[in-house]
Amino acid sequence: MHYFDYAATTKMSGLALEAYMETAKHFYGNSESLHDIGTNAHAVLEKSRALISGYLGIPAESIYFTSGGTEGNLLAILSLAMGAANKGKHIISSMAEHASVHSALSFLEQQGFEVTRIPFTKKGTLHLDKLEQAIRPDTVLVSIQHLNQEIGTIQPIGDISRIVKGRGILFHSDCVQSFGKADLNSIIPFVDSITVSSHKIHGPKGVGAVYIHPSCVVKPVFSHLSHEKGIRGGTVNVPGIAGFAVAVEDISIERERDWAFRNLLKQASGGMVTFIEGAPEAQLPSLVGCMIPGVQGQLVLLECNKAGFAISTGSACQEHHEGGSKAVEAMGYPKEVSDQFFRISFGRYTTKEEVVLLGKTLKKIAAVYGKIRYPFGIKI
Repeated sequence: MHYFDYAATTKMSGLALEAYMETAKHFYGNSESLHDIGTNAHAVLEKSRALISGYLGIPAESIYFTSGGTEGNLLAILSLAMGAANKGKHIISSMAEHASVHSALSFLEQQGFEVTRIPFTKKGTLHLDKLEQAIRPDTVLVSIQHLNQEIGTIQPIGDISRIVKGRGILFHSDCVQSFGKADLNSIIPFVDSITVSSHKIHGPKGVGAVYIHPSCVVKPVFSHLSHEKGIRGGTVNVPGIAGFAVAVEDISIERERDWAFRNLLKQASGGMVTFIEGAPEAQLPSLVGCMIPGVQGQLVLLECNKAGFAISTGSACQEHHEGGSKAVEAMGYPKEVSDQFFRISFGRYTTKEEVVLLGKTLKKIAAVYGKIRYPFGIKI
């Protein structure tokens, strides 16, 4: 198979795998145990924490390890919201967040919070005017992803911060897709919390981290827990975290190469594929949202799979649930259009030859199934 689903997960790198196995073999103790074996595991844990926090340019004590991006978003959003509940119970987010963010917000709604969800512009970025209009005296938290997981648009984190920070509103950003692909150091000063994940950057699965600014009042979701300062319970996955740290050290951002691949895909598909994208300065080149007019995204996925190409129809966390692209719907297009969405993503091991072959395959699929017009009279 030719792999074009790097936005879903990545193959563990050789260095990360070696670190994982060596740590599991030699530093197997519980990091909270007081004997030497536990102390040695704790030393590996804290060295890994320092490496990851150093990459992000944040204090090591502000990093909390989790089981991945989903748990990270749940813990960060719930902890921040509950910590600020005495000031208000209104939260603002976007219509196109990751499923884990929607899950956290739905839970908070059951606890008496109100949530306002802001749409996207036609360029796939947050409607800043609508964000400002949605702010209320009881707004305590805004949660906006840094990079959309379906179409790869980069959200204006600095602009959002300038709108909310002067009003004492906490700002969380899901950075799982952007970590290792875009510059996170430049957005850290604008946020109170971010979530990152290991398996998106060639590290082990089942490992992630949350950054929460030390000044934030955080109320743990579950009380009486000892690990990770009580923010998250359970024995810490030291081997996975060691592999995560090594993967962070091995990060390489290839924007120029990825722009070349993106343009090559457009050329090879012969104009038969509609690309859903933002302005160049607000677009991650390696994540490509697409449609073949008149063809269901699921059909494109199946035909590509038969031809030996692994693509997706959106976030793997909601792949088996009914519904099209949340990002396309947030941009104002009807569900009939969003159902035609599919996603292609490049990564470390993608080759020029594979991109050309995929483009030609999509061109063939469009020739067999596609309609030579934009669906429902809408041009994306």
